[in-house]
Amino acid sequence: MSYITTYTRKHFDPVNPDPELICIEDIAHALPLICRGNGQVSSFWSVGEHCILCSKEAVARGHEDRLVLALLLHDASECYMSDVPRPLKQIMDIYNKQEKHLLDVIYTKFLGSTLSEEEERQLKEIDDAVLWYDLKYLLGEGEEAEKPKLHVNVDYTVREFKEVEQEYLKLFEKYTCK
Repeated sequence: MSYITTYTRKHFDPVNPDPELICIEDIAHALPLICRGNGQVSSFWSVGEHCILCSKEAVARGHEDRLVLALLLHDASECYMSDVPRPLKQIMDIYNKQEKHLLDVIYTKFLGSTLSEEEERQLKEIDDAVLWYDLKYLLGEGEEAEKPKLHVNVDYTVREFKEVEQEYLKLFEKYTCK
């Protein structure tokens, strides 16, 4: 079998992604069910929550809707490929190429094009800042690095996955319907 069956019952091949089969409902459903940090955290915190927090930070920093949406989608490939911890990901060239390709397909479908170098830089800056807080509050790490300034309040209260899924979809609609 060369495909996965998604929540909406599509047969999706993450190696040869068909943009027509990429569905925001599949992304919004799967990401709240995937735990950050490969599950090695003090309490469940989903990839969906992380993406929502990143997109809210982009709004608070005054970024354009396109970057807000890009941050909401920046881990969307994980709903099709799963997450791989950074130490492994750094040595997995094929995985990284495939993940980049899939993200490019996702960005093109929902944003109209891939991200520019400047957008990639801004996205990484926000993603890394939120990661610092994830490490601090979910693992008690991050003290050695300088605390980045966030413009949103960080609340690691665990929510029902359906609540996260609904918020993800609302944010997606808000920043694609302008």
